[in-house]
Amino acid sequence: MRLIIILFTLSTFSCSSESSSSTLSNSEIKEQINVKLDDWHKAAANAEFKPYFNLFSDSGIYIGTDSSEIWTVEEFKAFSKPYFDKGNAWSFKATNRNVYISRKSDVVWFDEILDTWMGTCRGSGVFQDHNGHWKLEQYVLSLAVPNEKMDSVIATIR
Repeated sequence: MRLIIILFTLSTFSCSSESSSSTLSNSEIKEQINVKLDDWHKAAANAEFKPYFNLFSDSGIYIGTDSSEIWTVEEFKAFSKPYFDKGNAWSFKATNRNVYISRKSDVVWFDEILDTWMGTCRGSGVFQDHNGHWKLEQYVLSLAVPNEKMDSVIATIR
């Protein structure tokens, strides 16, 4: 009997140490992700370097609007630091966002429409649960070009 109690206690303890995402409902996970992304955008708008970059995982990737902009988090920090140091990073405000959750609730991907200084942009990315903490693995920023303007954009790019 004592062995059963010990085993039960150990199994309860090991279950409670699992990542918090496994115990949250999808709506709770979506709320967490929405808050994290809104806070992340606010950190950039307020030129708060550390809070902005703390959202990334160590292996995070930022993909910008230019085809050359595929940065590791360390490369993106180096590029961004002068803007944050001057107090004028960038201001993106999400006007619409969709959040999707994996079956195991350990990976989340999203897309968002952003109001930016460049006009309307789209952001998309992937979060992964790291021991109960959602970390941004990849973020992709792209310009949202209206279809009726595409021919002129294509001509400009060529």
